[in-house]
Amino acid sequence: MRRPRPSMADVGRASNVSAQTVSRYFTGRGYVSAETRARIASAVAELGYRPNASARSFRMQRSSIVGVLALGSLNFGSTDTLTGLGRSARAGGYTLAIAQVEVGYDPSGWEGEARRALEHFVSIPVDGVIVSSPIAGVEDVVAEVAGSTPVVLVSERPRDAAGSVGAHSFLAGVQATRHLIELGHRRIAHVAGPSTRNESVEREQGYRQAMADAGLEPAVIAGAHDWNARSGYAAAGEVGDATAVFAANDEMALGLMSGMAERGMAAPRDVSVVGVDDMPSAAYFSPPLTTVRLDFRALGARAFDLLIDRIEGRSASTEQPLEPTLVVRTSTAPPRRD
Repeated sequence: MRRPRPSMADVGRASNVSAQTVSRYFTGRGYVSAETRARIASAVAELGYRPNASARSFRMQRSSIVGVLALGSLNFGSTDTLTGLGRSARAGGYTLAIAQVEVGYDPSGWEGEARRALEHFVSIPVDGVIVSSPIAGVEDVVAEVAGSTPVVLVSERPRDAAGSVGAHSFLAGVQATRHLIELGHRRIAHVAGPSTRNESVEREQGYRQAMADAGLEPAVIAGAHDWNARSGYAAAGEVGDATAVFAANDEMALGLMSGMAERGMAAPRDVSVVGVDDMPSAAYFSPPLTTVRLDFRALGARAFDLLIDRIEGRSASTEQPLEPTLVVRTSTAPPRRD
């Protein structure tokens, strides 16, 4: 027959103190002498007592659960952001409840599923919600459902910078393009990501800004419906006379170099190639890929910290986008002189 789970009262009797004193020992609220703490610790170990987390959370009106709504496909950036969130949650004693809503190239029909996920979070209830969205318009659904629940948005183009965090895809586009310009390239093409995604829009705008600053004509290769290597591969036939290409992410850069190879071209001999993300495999491409690193794990950690500030009622300054870092490898070089 299973023994009943020991209670706080059992610990109190074993250590010759009241249950209230045991409670103070666990919560840290109120004085408990060193001698008494030692007796309670000994009783806890002897009885195998474990605090009732659900009861404690109910009294504190906290669940220690954070809801995460991730819109869009799971790719390197989104999964690494979730990794950063998960690590911070574990360190803070929280559990993540995650709902992922697939959103196609045409961002329509996602609202109902997102609303249901948010309603579920609120009904649990969670202590707060983090919404990661690569598309516009999610703020309206959040405002409709979340009510007074603290919310942080992970987005490149938030309607309101307060309560949001994001990577800096615009600056990533600027850095990638300037690197190619500084190498001496003047005919630089951009293989754009899906036009319905915030990150793609920001990276293209960064490219256009850097080209305009240098007095150069932009050449955007559009038409991608996803962030994958297939989209980059399809763009290889449209490079034309460009001596350098800025691809909207590393996977597209990989596909681009594969398509170039089938046409007898190689990076950086014929065309220099730079990407964005610095996914782990980028250093092992052939050749190793020059890219702009976006620290998505740090982005997830920053979003979680901001949410905890909101849950605890602490004022927080407006978050600045996460700064990207250029990582130079051997896929870029000065243009060949014929």
